[in-house]
Amino acid sequence: MRLLVLGGTGFVGGATVAEGVRRGWSVTVFNRGLHGATPEGVRRLRGDRTAPDGLTALADGEWDLVVDTWDGAPRAARDAARALDGRVDRYVYVSSGSVYAAPAAPGVGEEAPVVDAEPDADDGDYAANKAGGERAVREVFGERAVIARAGLILGPGEDIGRLPWWLARIARGGDVLAPGPVDLPVQYVDVRDLAGWMLDRGAARTGGTFNVVSRPGHTTMGELLDACVAATGADARLRWTDPAPILAAGVVPWNDLPIWIPAGHEYRWLQERGVERAYAAGLTCRPVAETVADTWAWLRAVGTVPPRAGRPQRAPVGLDPDREAALLAATDAARA
Repeated sequence: MRLLVLGGTGFVGGATVAEGVRRGWSVTVFNRGLHGATPEGVRRLRGDRTAPDGLTALADGEWDLVVDTWDGAPRAARDAARALDGRVDRYVYVSSGSVYAAPAAPGVGEEAPVVDAEPDADDGDYAANKAGGERAVREVFGERAVIARAGLILGPGEDIGRLPWWLARIARGGDVLAPGPVDLPVQYVDVRDLAGWMLDRGAARTGGTFNVVSRPGHTTMGELLDACVAATGADARLRWTDPAPILAAGVVPWNDLPIWIPAGHEYRWLQERGVERAYAAGLTCRPVAETVADTWAWLRAVGTVPPRAGRPQRAPVGLDPDREAALLAATDAARA
């Protein structure tokens, strides 16, 4: 198989390249050449897809499958799809569950409405960019397009820092504010499982739109944080705390306490999406302990969360230590 990855040095793109190499495929990446490295044997084409004539390096060549991780202006996704039309069999676009229009119900499936977005828009917010990118790719490739609406993506190489934050916090040891309940279901996908599924779909020459994320409750907050304690070997004490006092203190789920979205929150549906279609198409998800242990091993090797390749940096995630200490002290006082 001949694989082309648009990007290829970031989180999802890097995992996709690595999986293609592992399978013995012929792998080409297209990017600006300013960030990261590629495995030995990978062909690297350079270009800035947002610049005039920025796709010139893609003017020649044929591939069986392209994987596009773009999350900027939909116009760039449209231009790349048009440039490759007739020379690529399948086009996989890495989208997001964020495209669903609010209010979304728990169990939301692929047929639900998405936010308004145009395929030729010059820019927008994250949800609109992804929804517009989907439209752009479908307009060119039709049934030969695979739209992978990924959920929360975790695993080695993560450049947002959600799981790395928990690992680093627990590695420091001591009392750790653990947002409850302990059995709160968590839905996510390991980046390597996402990459493998996308390449499988391309190789099978299928198309369609899929919520590519684990089943709701593939793990829980308790299992996730216990795995962090086990992986780091830290002397950390998880202090499980009800959501009410955490929210009352102004703590923002997902951002201040990454991954955590309590029951009843307006975005809780992001952890409860319908995934029957992806599982029927072969999605499998590894145990959370493996994802956590491998992420910790990677984080120790690289030392810090890497910058996002070629894209603006997002605001840091994680709770300030002083706020965490104050919350724990308030919890102790309330129990006294």
